[in-house]
Amino acid sequence: MIHPDNIPPSTLKGNGFVAIQELSNGAPNWTKPALLIIYGDGHENIVRSIADVLGQPWELAASLAEIKAGFEGTIYGISNIFVGSQLQDWDGSRLAINAHCVDGGQALDENLTSRCAYEYLYTESPFFQRDIARFLGFVLGQISHHRDLTKKARTTQISTTFPDVHAALPNLDILSVGADVVELRVDLLKEPLPDGSFSRMPSLKYVGEQLMLLRQRTELPIIYTTRCTKENGRFPMDDPNLFYEYLSRAIKWGCEYIDVELWLPEDIRRRLAEHKGNSKIISAFHDFSGTFKWTSPEAQELFRRGAVYGDVVKMIAFVNSIQENYELEYFRSTIQSTFPHPPLAGVNMGPMGQLSRALNKVFTPITHPLLPMIAAPGQLSAAEINMALHSMGQMPKVDIYGIGSYRSTTQAIFFEKCFNELSLPHQFMFIERAPKGSIDAIIRRPNFGGAYINPPLAAASAPYLPSLTTAARTIGQVDVVTLRLEGGRTTFIGDNATWKGIRATLSRDFVPSAYSGQAALILASAEADAAAAIFALKSLGIGPIYTIGFKTHGPLSSEVDPVRSVEDVKRLQQPFVIISALPAEKSLLVVPLLKHYRVDGRSPGSLAGKVFVDLANGPRKGDPLVIAASSGWTAYGIADVSAWTTVETLRLLVGQNVPYDFVRLASGRGLF
Repeated sequence: MIHPDNIPPSTLKGNGFVAIQELSNGAPNWTKPALLIIYGDGHENIVRSIADVLGQPWELAASLAEIKAGFEGTIYGISNIFVGSQLQDWDGSRLAINAHCVDGGQALDENLTSRCAYEYLYTESPFFQRDIARFLGFVLGQISHHRDLTKKARTTQISTTFPDVHAALPNLDILSVGADVVELRVDLLKEPLPDGSFSRMPSLKYVGEQLMLLRQRTELPIIYTTRCTKENGRFPMDDPNLFYEYLSRAIKWGCEYIDVELWLPEDIRRRLAEHKGNSKIISAFHDFSGTFKWTSPEAQELFRRGAVYGDVVKMIAFVNSIQENYELEYFRSTIQSTFPHPPLAGVNMGPMGQLSRALNKVFTPITHPLLPMIAAPGQLSAAEINMALHSMGQMPKVDIYGIGSYRSTTQAIFFEKCFNELSLPHQFMFIERAPKGSIDAIIRRPNFGGAYINPPLAAASAPYLPSLTTAARTIGQVDVVTLRLEGGRTTFIGDNATWKGIRATLSRDFVPSAYSGQAALILASAEADAAAAIFALKSLGIGPIYTIGFKTHGPLSSEVDPVRSVEDVKRLQQPFVIISALPAEKSLLVVPLLKHYRVDGRSPGSLAGKVFVDLANGPRKGDPLVIAASSGWTAYGIADVSAWTTVETLRLLVGQNVPYDFVRLASGRGLF
């Protein structure tokens, strides 16, 4: 636990809270993690899969002594049969993860769970490599949903109220449109018993498997909630240690957020904070009495108590008058001006409190018509909140433009679908642009609210965009234009979402550190076609990068070298990534390279998990993706990149989150 007394005075705010400085966005240099994977008998393949996701070699061992003497960069696995009581004396030199296959026919060993830092639950059928990547990326601190969400103007959480997560899976992509996080109400889960009845409260085994199912089917961060009976939940309050048992297990399972109720004894809240790892704590307070007053000294004291161990403080009260919404807003303003951290999620319950749900900006709980019940009185859907914001003048109607070629009209149809699903007041307009046509006149139209441009605009040809993001300036291409108010004046900002789509594709099945220091090979006819891909690779710390068909100049040229001959290819370091930015009619030119650098085996000690991305769009002869997959590569096409790019574009233009799976479903592709 960090105490203000242990921090240099220069880093403290006047009220004693730590001032956190944002780190530089330079190319990362991740250390390859040292892991010890404990697997069930006959399930040693999980060690190989984890090593693939990490881009590291792997070995199986028969003793911890053998592992201690092994190579630091190698992922070691040991059977739970061999490990026995050896973990009692484990020195912690490697992060120990208990990997348990829930459909493997073996019972979970609770002793192993207690002795390991984390526990990864998975299924063999179906098997999701992206779930491993998400779990490891989070527990190793390489991805931070919380850091990204704190930068958003508004965030929402969808509260699943299903007694069994299986019931939510068919509609999960639609349920989570407009949501930034998904809440698992553990107390509402109903575990069936052999006699046909349900347990009084779900077992940890059942909860773990429910959480696993949810995480397998959504990329959204998860809030793990055990709501007590006094606060409209079902967990009994007579044993506070029961809450610690369930919440601490959520940390081991790698939940991004755990909801810790403020009534719990301080000792329990402190222990959870001390051992939370990369999980974030939401300090939660609910009052259903109808007598709570935001103007009372108690309200500020509750926030102060929640702020001691909370990364977010959530305060929710049932109210009986409209006036109490204004009192909450005054309280919110006072808190925000006094405490820079943590953020406050403040909401009023009941019909009279619905105004506060529209005004709250941090983790506003939302519901959906497809949910079996609302999680709290007065909850609204994302669409209802957007309509309320518009009616209050908080979300003015603007025109969002799609500017591009006829081929991008499918994307335009999808944008309209999202606007309708979320009840956004904006009007979407598609304009076909001549190859060298200027968009200056378009962005200066009345009510212009932003635009995506496909194909992208050369940044050098757009002097009417006075501000460019670092990505757009370095890549030299603008595919999104947003607006920002500065001193009462509107500034147009040119941005690039394509590189984010490429990076998200690369990070879907592999943790970011898998790319650090690895070699990449890019094929293209011109630098402009590959610029976004190079920027995405550099953001992952990859290098060196080799090119075929073009040379790089300017800010992207560092550690990028052209391949000039077949002999260069033979001498080339084995690439971890090959990206083809060739046009569709030339896309098969990459096939000899895919076969030359094929992944022949995944034996212990070998480095596997290589990635191929084909950015070609349009009709062609043959499919490099099929050839790549048959040669052992993990292969992605333009449909994958376009889906992620669309997700990022919507976030930039309207501030709303749309799940990747929803984009895929809307484009006619199967979900899984």
